[in-house]
Amino acid sequence: MDIRKIKKLIELLEESDLTEIEIVEGEESVRLTRGGSSAPVQTTIPVGAPPPQQAAPAAGAMPPAPEEEESIPDGELVRAPMVGTFYASSSPEAEPFVSMGQKVGVGDTLCIIEAMKMFNQIEADVSGTVVAVLVENGQPVEFDQPLFVIR
Repeated sequence: MDIRKIKKLIELLEESDLTEIEIVEGEESVRLTRGGSSAPVQTTIPVGAPPPQQAAPAAGAMPPAPEEEESIPDGELVRAPMVGTFYASSSPEAEPFVSMGQKVGVGDTLCIIEAMKMFNQIEADVSGTVVAVLVENGQPVEFDQPLFVIR
């Protein structure tokens, strides 16, 4: 995304009553949030890019248990592309998009992640059979957290 566009977005945010604005262009996105006297800029890494370096955990935070990673079955991992809330179906009464043992194709909807009151459909990148669902409905998820295993 062009730096001139980002500067223009900052100006628009400062001139308006908005406290936050997010723009998505292809695989790139920029989210600007007004907080106090400055407007910090947060950029999202495109899906194909390597994950950013993780900061050291805060004091009192528990690191993930090593046996947790070992219990994940073999196959292609579908990871959360954003932080948000995981939903297995489009509404509480609806059937889940996928379940264990179900065959999926590239582009099939696997789940929804709600972030900032926006519902984002997460689609399969590979074809195969769902061999594991690693999160529960309504559970908060972190960026790059494994959600499904497809084999």
